[in-house]
Amino acid sequence: MYDFRAAGIGQDADRRPDLRKPSLVLTAGEAFRAPGEFVGSLVLDTLSDPFVDGDLGDGRPVLVLPGFHASDTVTKRLRGHLAQRGWEAYGWGLGTNHGLTDHVIDGVLARFDEVYGDHQRPVSLVGHSFGGLLVRWLAQQRPEHVRQVVTLGSPWRPEGERTRTTRMFERSRRTHGLSDRAEAVIDELREPLLVYSTAIYSKTDGIVPWQGCALDEGPLAENVAVPSSHIGLVSNPLALAVLTDRLAQDPESPVPFSWRRTLRLAS
Repeated sequence: MYDFRAAGIGQDADRRPDLRKPSLVLTAGEAFRAPGEFVGSLVLDTLSDPFVDGDLGDGRPVLVLPGFHASDTVTKRLRGHLAQRGWEAYGWGLGTNHGLTDHVIDGVLARFDEVYGDHQRPVSLVGHSFGGLLVRWLAQQRPEHVRQVVTLGSPWRPEGERTRTTRMFERSRRTHGLSDRAEAVIDELREPLLVYSTAIYSKTDGIVPWQGCALDEGPLAENVAVPSSHIGLVSNPLALAVLTDRLAQDPESPVPFSWRRTLRLAS
C-alpha cells in the first residue's frame, strides 16, 4: 500500500512496528509459482466440470475486485470458477486498479449499486490484495446490502501496509493522483466489519506480510491460510476451494471452516 504510516495518515494509535516484508526468495518465486497455480486450477475445473454442482451458488451475486495495477483480466479465472458453480460473478469494470483515486472510489460504489440493483439481494464481495481493502470499505458503506466479505492476501492492518509494492503505490500516487478522501477511506476500512468476513492468505506470500492480512477472529471473522503465491491467490486450487466453501455457507448461520468438508465439496 501507500506509505501512509510515514505520512501520518490513518488510524494507528498503538504505533506497532512494521511487519517484516517477505523474503526476496519468495518474491522472486512469484513469477514461477503463479502460472503453475493458474494452470492447475484450470485443468482441475476442466476435468471436474461434468461433476460440479452448478446450482451451488444459487445465482447469488458476487462482485470481485482486482489488486493494485491489475484489472478484471486477472480475476477472470476466479470468476469462471464461481460461475461454473452457479454464482453470478461480476468484475469491477473500471479498468486497471490505480489505487485510491476518485475514479476508483466513486466507481466501486457505483458498480456495487448496479449489481445490487440488478439482483435486489445481498451481494458477496471478494477482493484480491488491494482489492480486498476496497471490499472492506464497500462493506462499511453498504452493510445492509452485503452478504459477506472474502479477502485474498489483503494487508489491511497499519503495520502491514509496507509491502514489496509500496514503491509502486507511491509512483502511482504521483502519476494518477490520490483522492482527498483517501485518509477517510483508510480509516473506515480498518474498522471492524458488520458482516461476516473471511481472510484467505498465504504464509509463503512473496509480496505482502501475511500477518497484516489476518483478521481478529470472532463471531463475524475467520482466517484461513493456504499454500500459495500472492499473485496466484486468485487461481490457486486450494484458495478457490476455500473461497467456494465460504461463499456457499449461510453467513447468518456460519459454520466453522473445515478442510475435510472443503476438499469434499471441491472434489
